[in-house]
Amino acid sequence: MNKLSVTKFIVETERLILMPLTYNQLLKYVMADNSLETELNLNETTRTISADLKEVLEKTILPNVADTQKDYLYSTLWTVISKADNKMVGDLCIIGEPNGEGEIEIGYGIYDDFRRKGFMAEAVGGIIKWAKVQPKVKSILASTEKNNIASFSVLRKNDFIKVGETETLFNWKLELL
Repeated sequence: MNKLSVTKFIVETERLILMPLTYNQLLKYVMADNSLETELNLNETTRTISADLKEVLEKTILPNVADTQKDYLYSTLWTVISKADNKMVGDLCIIGEPNGEGEIEIGYGIYDDFRRKGFMAEAVGGIIKWAKVQPKVKSILASTEKNNIASFSVLRKNDFIKVGETETLFNWKLELL
């Protein structure tokens, strides 16, 4: 049985802690110089930030987190921390506040050294449980590249259903009941 603890800002699963990063923590995240790990009292992690993620951080995530009219929990990166390793192992992001139908969209990624250990499936499960106690959230959406079997396996393990596709993506949805 998976234990889960949800506090106002942190989600805890059996092996993981999911922590939403503040604006200043995001700035340290972008530097990728282990200053964020030092602040959070974590062991150093080998992580690189892709050009695409850096662009999203600079053009979307940071401005949205800085906007005091928005709930930053729906815009920031949630870092995924392995309790056993005391390291950041990946990230998860909610892409905006719930829309009129109560839908939120998630994106996620695991660092290379921590792939194939079930961390991301567990992290997505944790964010689902967090979302279930948010009154405005009714369902969660996600998109995966068609050739990214690991990514859509994470969603299947968490009971997402494929609801459509484009030329390059599968679209997924989980209704929260």
